[in-house]
Amino acid sequence: MQSTLLQLQQNSMLLCFFGLNIVPISWLDSPPMILSGDVRGIVLFALTETFNTLKPQPCVKEPELCQPTSRLQHAILYTAIALATIGVGGTRYTMATMGANQFENRKNQATFFNWFFFTLYTATVVSFTAIVYVEDNVSWRLGFGLCAIANLIGLVIFLCGARFYRFDKPQGSPFVGLARVVVASSRKRNLQHSSGGSKDYYYGHGGVTDDLVGSATPSSSFRFLNRAAQKIEGDIKPDGSIGKPWRQCTVQQVEDFKTLIRILPIWSTTIFLGTPVAVQYSLTILQALTMDRRIGPHFNIPAGSILVIVFISTAISLTVIDRFLWPTWQKLTGQFPTFLQRIGLGHVLNILGMVVSALVESKRLKIAKTHHLQYQLGAIVPMLALWLFPQLILVGIGEAFHYPGQVALFYQEFPVSLRSTSTTMAALIIGISFYLGTGVINLIQKVTRWLPDNINNGKLENVYWMLVVVGVLNFGYYLVCASLYKYQNVEGADCNSGPDSEK
Repeated sequence: MQSTLLQLQQNSMLLCFFGLNIVPISWLDSPPMILSGDVRGIVLFALTETFNTLKPQPCVKEPELCQPTSRLQHAILYTAIALATIGVGGTRYTMATMGANQFENRKNQATFFNWFFFTLYTATVVSFTAIVYVEDNVSWRLGFGLCAIANLIGLVIFLCGARFYRFDKPQGSPFVGLARVVVASSRKRNLQHSSGGSKDYYYGHGGVTDDLVGSATPSSSFRFLNRAAQKIEGDIKPDGSIGKPWRQCTVQQVEDFKTLIRILPIWSTTIFLGTPVAVQYSLTILQALTMDRRIGPHFNIPAGSILVIVFISTAISLTVIDRFLWPTWQKLTGQFPTFLQRIGLGHVLNILGMVVSALVESKRLKIAKTHHLQYQLGAIVPMLALWLFPQLILVGIGEAFHYPGQVALFYQEFPVSLRSTSTTMAALIIGISFYLGTGVINLIQKVTRWLPDNINNGKLENVYWMLVVVGVLNFGYYLVCASLYKYQNVEGADCNSGPDSEK
């Protein structure tokens, strides 16, 4: 069941990208429709705890006496999980785009992203601590009820301000236009490149628009795609509109596609930035299960809740970064760091977190061997779980740098038609990273002896050192990509983002 919930959590991140890019673009301006799915899911969870017929009865004494779960109970449970997952996938990062769209000033947009992530991580801390405490010590019904009330309050607040929001004009899916670029350039592959300037290219029904002033002809990079915008007799109607949409594209569609190609290498580096973190999350819980989790005489840290340190660290770091670090950086250097520099700092901190993880695990295994615990399955090593905090804090600080940096970079650099997609790229990264992390752990278990069932008799530190190597190689790859990347939005690159920067 735990693995199923983990997969559904990963799926919710993928839904942020795939679901919202498949549905009509006008739906993206109606988050209440999808947010209500989250509310219905949580309400359904509460109902499973309210009515005994919707949940299995507790076991009496022996596991053999447990009543099997009925099909109805399974159906209700998975429906609740699915609705909640769709709700999260449909709102989490779409809200980031919608919020940033309310601001015209770049520095306000970047500040919004910082506080968006602060709110997101703070809410995660509350759910991992207060809600879990209520469910464990009071009742699951109350825990789900509080979640449902919180969702309803959020929905009501959102609806109360709906008439003040700035919405994008509903239009068709931009991905259809991008697909047409590929098809049209392929169909025109034997066409000679134009040498006649802008008159040989199609700019839309109205001709060259204000958006294309200064770049009337397509850029020279990825020149083979320019054929998609070259005009051919018969592809355009007499009134100037497109007659064959899968043979004729606008220059803007071609340039939008090129923009995605240029940013793709930067995006790919963030996948291998997130994968080590996903692996560390799983391994840290395994370590905590074998360590002394006592804090004081009466409190034990639940092994699964130890990851809350990451979220606390990120939330605190976001505040310090936005209110103190960036202004100090600006005073010392005369400018605010670019988004690429912020992501780079996240890479470095992530690598340091893996190094600390390896060193702590080496110490834990040494203590286990000293006390002859390496062959005792389930043995608790006399080492405080507090030793795991530094590595989690470093990873949390790293996330405070690279996640807002990624979202702000994608929002700034993506074509206007793909703004709603830009912020969901971070969600896609998280989803892919966690699936890759699961695959990495399974592969290590199959080809090595580093991760046996009894990790006290394994080589878990080797896994962390492997992640360090992966992180260093990926950081090198990132430096190459970042050095070759040229900002498409030069104005945004110059003014990105501190609290006091000018547009």
